[in-house]
Amino acid sequence: MQIWVDADACPRVIKDILYRAAKRAEVITTLIANQPLQVPASPWLKSVQVGSGFDVADDYIVQHLELGDLVITADIPLAAEAIDKGAQAINPRGQHYTKANIKQRLAMRDLMEELRSTGEVRGGPPPLNQQDRQAFANVLDRLLAKHRKS
Repeated sequence: MQIWVDADACPRVIKDILYRAAKRAEVITTLIANQPLQVPASPWLKSVQVGSGFDVADDYIVQHLELGDLVITADIPLAAEAIDKGAQAINPRGQHYTKANIKQRLAMRDLMEELRSTGEVRGGPPPLNQQDRQAFANVLDRLLAKHRKS
């Protein structure tokens, strides 16, 4: 298993959790972004800068991930593509995307996008809080433990 991080919009606190988890579990974790990233020196951590443009980082992740890999992203379409390729996906708030819930999440995303475009809904999600960070860490630990057992 390898962890792929959609790093452009990934909060710093989540990246810090991932850095510690990668070292502890000895799992290669690659952060993909449109801009240069500094990651701590570790054989388990890598960063890749891709060109700018719509979905360039997402496309890179989808092209390189393999069955059983884990994708960290708040981008629901990217999560759906990862699941279609047999990967796991979680978002920075600790929501685990699965075959059972991804279609519903895509539909809700599309509905909210439409409501925002008409002005009926404004803004995005609330800022990441301590509960979100804990939920993310818990789901990540559970998936890493499951991987170690297999």
